[in-house]
Amino acid sequence: MTLTDTFVKKVKPIKKGGDKYTDGDGMYLLVTPIGKYWRLDYRYLGKRKTLALGVYPSTSLAKARIKRGLAKAQLADGIDPGLVRREDKLRRSEIANQTFATVALTWLGKTENERATTTQEKITGWIEKDLLPYLGPLPITTLKPRDILITVQRIEARGAIESAHRVRQICGQILRFAVASGLVERDVSADLKGALATPQKTNYAAITEPKRVGDLMRAIYGYQGHPYAVAALKLSALLFVRPGELRAAEWDEIDFDKAEWRIPAAKMKMKIEHIVPLSTQALQLLQKLEPMTGHARYVLPSIRTDDRCMSENTVNAALRSMGYTKDEMTAHGFRAMARTILDEVLEERVDLIEHQLAHAVIDPNGRAYNRTAHLAARKQMMQRWADYLDKIR
Repeated sequence: MTLTDTFVKKVKPIKKGGDKYTDGDGMYLLVTPIGKYWRLDYRYLGKRKTLALGVYPSTSLAKARIKRGLAKAQLADGIDPGLVRREDKLRRSEIANQTFATVALTWLGKTENERATTTQEKITGWIEKDLLPYLGPLPITTLKPRDILITVQRIEARGAIESAHRVRQICGQILRFAVASGLVERDVSADLKGALATPQKTNYAAITEPKRVGDLMRAIYGYQGHPYAVAALKLSALLFVRPGELRAAEWDEIDFDKAEWRIPAAKMKMKIEHIVPLSTQALQLLQKLEPMTGHARYVLPSIRTDDRCMSENTVNAALRSMGYTKDEMTAHGFRAMARTILDEVLEERVDLIEHQLAHAVIDPNGRAYNRTAHLAARKQMMQRWADYLDKIR
């Protein structure tokens, strides 16, 4: 006979060891003095086994029958439902033990090759200093939008608005990795849109008037700071690459014979390999620098250790010690300086300038130019730029 809801609700235990009431197809209700339990007896590879289907009343008769049907379907496919249950339980246990710290550090390691060394170091710093102390111990499955909000608001409170937004983005990337790994259902950081103050957009301070650029170049060539810092200032002016790209430059990327510096795509903002033609002045500077740092990986290593590249604060600190405030000139400002004077004073072609700044340049057919486009012309432009800087100095 099959069971009914009324019977299941009213039945009381008779025997001390429990009473069994069958519902058919191997399923039965086990009634004991401490509770009512759904069970399914089945055979797999000739062995008799029992599968727990739930506890009444949290698992109703209807739900128990659905679970029986699923188990029977698995058996029909040659699958042991008991083994599936154990594996699922183990999986849930593993997920429950996955903390935010475990997932964040796993994501950081797996994606390391997708970003420049300097970017990896910056993201690592944010995770270790701003995220792990607060979110690290929390199981990834229990993370709520408010947990992330409180954490990034701590960064916001110290005035680092842009960093707060960047750290929120990093949380999103970690959580989307967790989604892809089957650990969580969704990225809860997406709920924080609009919760942080909007960073004020400001242009990097730069000197673009020729007379003042001449003063700046004289100050740089008269600067008595650390040799690495002096070289970084000079190369910033000559090459006008992004500060992070310059600091991460490696000797293996420099080709003295071709007078080129080829920056790998992984280090570039646009993720496209970039070629920087080296003027005779830039080559001479690198040749003088090679005996000092050529034994190390980086062209401009940290002043404290050869194992890391130069600090992001070095060039700006040198400019401050030379008397230039953050509202007058910055490390990033050398790009605007070159962009303005190459266009307005030297009257170089704008597309060549944009290529050399590693900006996206579109041809008449709507396609992006490749890294070698107009390379010969750009080499001539870079030499004219270096000669101009010498002249105004």
